[in-house]
Amino acid sequence: MLIYCDSVILIYFLDSVGSFNVRSMARMAAMQAAGDVPAFSDLTRLECRVKPLKLGAATTLTDFDAFFSHPDVRIVPITTAVFDRATIIRAAHNFKLGDSLHLAAAVEGGCERFLTNDNRLAGFTDIPVEVLP
Repeated sequence: MLIYCDSVILIYFLDSVGSFNVRSMARMAAMQAAGDVPAFSDLTRLECRVKPLKLGAATTLTDFDAFFSHPDVRIVPITTAVFDRATIIRAAHNFKLGDSLHLAAAVEGGCERFLTNDNRLAGFTDIPVEVLP
């Protein structure tokens, strides 16, 4: 199964502290055990890389870049069709721009699930939305 992961899932996964780290690590391990493939977009890359760049956290930046270049990760392109769908999503649901683009990328990219920690997105029905337990 191809599972699009919201940016914060990866941020929590690579963060070494807190309950969200433990939960995201468990979910990513379950994904791997099930043979599921995590999917992200270049928007995810952008959102994950900003803070390490601001802080000069070279090790964290390297960890993110290594994750995104791993062969078991799929990068979903953000195309014109993604922007068009994001426009419809944003108009219909009043989601933030980033959330609308992530959801649209997941749908247009053929993902079978959207993983997030944002309860507001759970009502989106174009793709099953899983909120990190």
